[in-house]
Amino acid sequence: MTRQQTFTLIYGSLAIASLGIFLLPPIPQDLQYHNFVDQRHFCGVDNFMDVVSNVGFLLVAIYGTYLLLIQRHCATVSESSLQERLPWLVFLCGVFLTGLGSAWYHLEPNNSTLVWDRLPMTIGFMGLFAAVIGELISRQWGLRLLPILLLVGFYSVYHWHITEQAGRGDLRPYALVQFLPMVLVPIMLLSHRSVWTRQNDLFIVLIWYLLAKVFEFYDARVFSLTGETISGHSIKHLCAAIATWQVFRMLARRQRITQPEQTPN
Repeated sequence: MTRQQTFTLIYGSLAIASLGIFLLPPIPQDLQYHNFVDQRHFCGVDNFMDVVSNVGFLLVAIYGTYLLLIQRHCATVSESSLQERLPWLVFLCGVFLTGLGSAWYHLEPNNSTLVWDRLPMTIGFMGLFAAVIGELISRQWGLRLLPILLLVGFYSVYHWHITEQAGRGDLRPYALVQFLPMVLVPIMLLSHRSVWTRQNDLFIVLIWYLLAKVFEFYDARVFSLTGETISGHSIKHLCAAIATWQVFRMLARRQRITQPEQTPN
């Protein structure tokens, strides 16, 4: 697949997905979403396990900060400019802020605090998406699209929050921002080769993310199966943190390929 074909696929998928999702009626936030099964109080903290399970994001963010800003022996750092690393640094910021925002939300789950959970996640999603575009398709386009993608991510949360306050909540843009990159990234991974090794590690990242969504869906079932030790939502946080760690593990271990493999057009 050529670069032009890939951009046509991305733009076409965005147009089709946008048209398709906006043909659906507005999707309000189900208030039952906030009723997580594990509401145990411990050490003065409400919803203790759902709060502290976000520590994983903060630990991964510390590792990512060391890797991208301090570790000079890492090929990702030593063989690329700060500009090339910018989308990964945005992803890093998203991971750190997600740890804080999600913990804040779970202290008092409601639509207002959920904003500060979802907003950092869009930073992470869009940073990762721009990084993949930059490394597989075009570094210039990855950097050009980064601010646009971030604005789209911010708008999706803003749109949901404003419409929710007006009594006609609409999650459609946020759903598009969260799930469309998860469809396009595998397509790009299969059709293009990076100038870096370990490209396929990103498939592992996607598997951990999908596993996180499964645990989120079966929150109460997992809590019951574990003898009310840990809920599906708490495990979801841990799986998502592992997914982000896999990204930085890839960046730490990869090497630049002098002559990247060619893919058929």
